[in-house]
Amino acid sequence: MNASPTHTDPLSPGSHAYRVGGIVQRYHVYGSGPVCLALSGGPGIHWEYMRMPALEEHLTMVYVQPIGTAEDSRLPSHPHGYTRERYSLFLETLITRLGVPKVHLLGHSHGAFVTAYHALRRAEQLTGVVLYEGAPVTGPEHGAEAGRRVEEFVAKHAGHPGLPDVLAAFSAMSSISSDEETQAVARGVLPSYFADYWGNQERLAPFRDAVRASYISGLDADLTPEVIDDRAGLKGLEVPALVIVGRHDVICGPRWAFEMDELIPDSQLLVLENSGHMGHVEEPELFADAVRDFALRTAAPKDGTV
Repeated sequence: MNASPTHTDPLSPGSHAYRVGGIVQRYHVYGSGPVCLALSGGPGIHWEYMRMPALEEHLTMVYVQPIGTAEDSRLPSHPHGYTRERYSLFLETLITRLGVPKVHLLGHSHGAFVTAYHALRRAEQLTGVVLYEGAPVTGPEHGAEAGRRVEEFVAKHAGHPGLPDVLAAFSAMSSISSDEETQAVARGVLPSYFADYWGNQERLAPFRDAVRASYISGLDADLTPEVIDDRAGLKGLEVPALVIVGRHDVICGPRWAFEMDELIPDSQLLVLENSGHMGHVEEPELFADAVRDFALRTAAPKDGTV
């Protein structure tokens, strides 16, 4: 993949953009220290919700703006074709362009699936990975577990006036076909993604209202679904891993974090007891301390940062 750079210093603070085969890749740099790339969820959720100021005090955070979330970053096959291999290839180019021997990857939700994929195929670029609210599989098994967790959420909040809107958003997931619908569903389900959204609504509502999303189908360019099963691969993962999960996560809950921690040879596990799917917002200090300590412990000596 040939990249056309537009910045002389690829790690200078601020926003950056360059072209890869006619597709614009953007990323946003904050902080200082060992380099950590952050990948957002979805697919199709915009990067801004991942801002982690507490980490920026210790790490150079590079927030990757996913291809497909801006008009000039879309594949010819949009909204299809955004496979993990595609994201990984763009990551490979970005990491090479940054000019750092090795970096950390921190992937949230769908970003954790991409992070695992990249680590299993391009480990030479990485000094550590943070698998944050991910899972080793997708498909029926993952869906059944998520369904069970959502049922628990419904039972816990039975009678709450906000519950019907959350359930309506979940019901609309399967028929999404536009950016507007994707964003409405992302915001609509969000109360279930926190340990106690309605108990902290004054603080969390602005976060919810700021979430942006673009429609990415999850299908390859030939309209086949990308079904994931990383169990065999994770047993041979070559880079250190930190697995993070919120105790109350309904989508990628503790079951999957425990399994990944068991599968990965060199891993540590953090369970955030008072978080759902958004631990970096719900328990930011615990989250940041764990990621910072992991990143500093595993940082590549040759990058001059430790």
